[in-house]
Amino acid sequence: MSGSSQSPAADPVQNASAEDKLILEYYRTRGYTTAEKGLLDDLENKDSDKGKEPETLTPNELVKALAVYAQKPSRPGENVLKETANVLQELTAMGNPSNIQSLLASIGSVGAEDILSLDPTDKQEGFRELEAWVDGSLDMYRPEFRPILFPIFCHFYLDLIQRGLKEAAVKFYATFASSLAPSHSATLHHISTLLLPAHVQNDELAQRFRDEKYVVRMSRSGFGLLVGWLTEGVGGEAFGAGDGFSGEMGKRGRVSVMRVVNNHLRFDITSSPSTSVSGNTWEESTGLLSALIPRANGATTNLANPQAFNMLRGDLKLGPPPISDELKAETARMLRDQAMVDRDPTPYDVNSTRQGLPGVVSPLESELAPHPPTFRTIDAEREANHVRDARKRIRLEPSLLANANLNSAQGAAVRARALPSICAYTLHDVPEGAPCCTFSPDTSLMAAGFAESYIRLWSLKGEKLRGFRSDFSSTSIRDSTSLRKIREKGGSTTRKLIGHSGPVYSVAFDPLSGSAVPPKYLLSCSADATTRLWSMDTLTNLVAFRGHENPIWDVKWSPLGIYFATGSRDRTARLWSTDRISCLRVYAGHLSDVDCVQFHPNSLYLATGSSDWTARLWDVQRGSCVRVFIGHQGAVSSLALSPDGRYLASAGEDLAINLWDLGSGKRIKKMTGHTASVYSLAFSAESSLLVSGGADWTVRCWDVKSSGGTRRKPRENGNTDYTPMGLATGENAAPQNQEEEESLETTDLLATFPTKRTPITNVQFTPRNLCLVAGNYLAPEQR
Repeated sequence: MSGSSQSPAADPVQNASAEDKLILEYYRTRGYTTAEKGLLDDLENKDSDKGKEPETLTPNELVKALAVYAQKPSRPGENVLKETANVLQELTAMGNPSNIQSLLASIGSVGAEDILSLDPTDKQEGFRELEAWVDGSLDMYRPEFRPILFPIFCHFYLDLIQRGLKEAAVKFYATFASSLAPSHSATLHHISTLLLPAHVQNDELAQRFRDEKYVVRMSRSGFGLLVGWLTEGVGGEAFGAGDGFSGEMGKRGRVSVMRVVNNHLRFDITSSPSTSVSGNTWEESTGLLSALIPRANGATTNLANPQAFNMLRGDLKLGPPPISDELKAETARMLRDQAMVDRDPTPYDVNSTRQGLPGVVSPLESELAPHPPTFRTIDAEREANHVRDARKRIRLEPSLLANANLNSAQGAAVRARALPSICAYTLHDVPEGAPCCTFSPDTSLMAAGFAESYIRLWSLKGEKLRGFRSDFSSTSIRDSTSLRKIREKGGSTTRKLIGHSGPVYSVAFDPLSGSAVPPKYLLSCSADATTRLWSMDTLTNLVAFRGHENPIWDVKWSPLGIYFATGSRDRTARLWSTDRISCLRVYAGHLSDVDCVQFHPNSLYLATGSSDWTARLWDVQRGSCVRVFIGHQGAVSSLALSPDGRYLASAGEDLAINLWDLGSGKRIKKMTGHTASVYSLAFSAESSLLVSGGADWTVRCWDVKSSGGTRRKPRENGNTDYTPMGLATGENAAPQNQEEEESLETTDLLATFPTKRTPITNVQFTPRNLCLVAGNYLAPEQR
């Protein structure tokens, strides 16, 4: 027998690596005999793998492996290293040998919960339990608990993607996304496109979720119930939940929810009881607010509450703009002359259209943007027509519908007084799409911008549109007669304007002549980052305004002409003048695209709506933000300011229309009923009725003065107190699933006018309260 066979067996500890020796020493010190024996067995079995590189355990992996097994003596079953920030302190206090202490000093903090978070099942289970708890809560608490689901869902999904668990994230999204509110559909679709950790790192919205606190409004009693469920798993369990909240998986799920609540949510606790707050109010001023609220003058940090900012900005001057004495006298003279021609004994009151409401302050002439020092004849004609239109206007009184019996003989008369006449214009054979259209104030022209980079004009009176010939000499023009001679001989009722090199997103006729005569100019903006001014006399492009660096989504004239505003993808709105090619003001502060702009009726303020889910009101002259409106759960797609200057209506991708009080900056109410994006809004001349058009192929009328609120569901016999009217018949226009649809409609929805397949891209009122709408027909797909 050879000598080697008689030598004693080698000690596996002697051949072990330094990390294995360190682990064995720790096991012996703590008394983990089973774990020590298992490790010794592994070391003895390594002889067959001597030629291979031994596996190593990094210091961080060591602490992660040990942290899960550190049990709290006072409460068996609970991890002593549960708090991530306390891991190193707890390990250091255990009386470990010096070599372990030096190792602990060289590594970062880690906790047992960090290790458990690598398992995706805790997020699936946690969100399922949270959703069951919310749905099982009392009716009075459910509206304030529902908003918490959205931020927790987003953080769970982003956590899974960030850790490389793509399949688990996709499964989580497919399981729970459909249960969230439809108002979040655009955001949910966006985060569903993030499938790699690099996507999360480079996505702006994802980083905002990571870096900012998501604000949630909640009552004090509701917050107490939430804390009770998170800590003890009690309160508001769904029927049949059993011990799901108290089982081991339930505990881990609640811990994952609590981690998001502690790290990424901030609660705005209100002292008002839940029963005194409407369901829609809980979502107001919620979301990622810290970067959305502008800083106060001289402040280094942002305010936490939009109402605090609005109060700091002081009162606004929302009354009608002043009119010079000379223009007023000339307007009165024109009205007297016209009354004599018409043999109308009733005198016209020039001041009737300039009377402000009680308590509303009007601006001074010096506070408005500069205008020509002397008025022109067209200014007097515009003011005179404004007074005549006010007298002949159809008065809309939507409040009459509240107590009327629509099925009675008088029902048709009530509807005629409450609802506007709507004239719809439909564009056919436009497969490429027409993103925008508008009507001139005198209703003689219609313009539409197309995705194929051109604009088309139509004469609504059937007159031929004729420009000037290109072969004339300017020296040959001496009077109006010679000017008429150089016009084109032919012509048609439609005309194409070519000049843009990208899709045209917005068009606007100048308001300078009002309803007196056809407009002189047309503005258009495009994806080519230019705004163009077109002459309606020559039907040619006069100026191209450049300054934005990205596509321009919207352009609007100031109520008195000369000035106009644009909103762009470069996150700014800009003020321009027709006599300068460079912008006069830049309104910067939005965190995303400025999708829509709208001037206040007195032209002192400019409203902007953005993809950052907010609307803002700016001082036109100073360029400062004076109001911020936070309440939408999606991009703001359309704005409208009431003719009386008191209200702002905003529509968003969350399918809701919010009505705001400009003076206080507070939301008056939320109006719901549309089932797709809202493209356009318009107030009636009395500011009592709001009309909206959207991608759901409908035009809807809303009562501005009513209190609103969710419509009551049908009673057992199928009847309701009031249902919105269908087109012309007064029948219920709800879809087949009546109960579900009516629960989404608020009581201030007066009527729904459906089209066949026409998304409504523009709605507007004429000076005499006729409603004009337009859109392009979507032909069904050929199969």
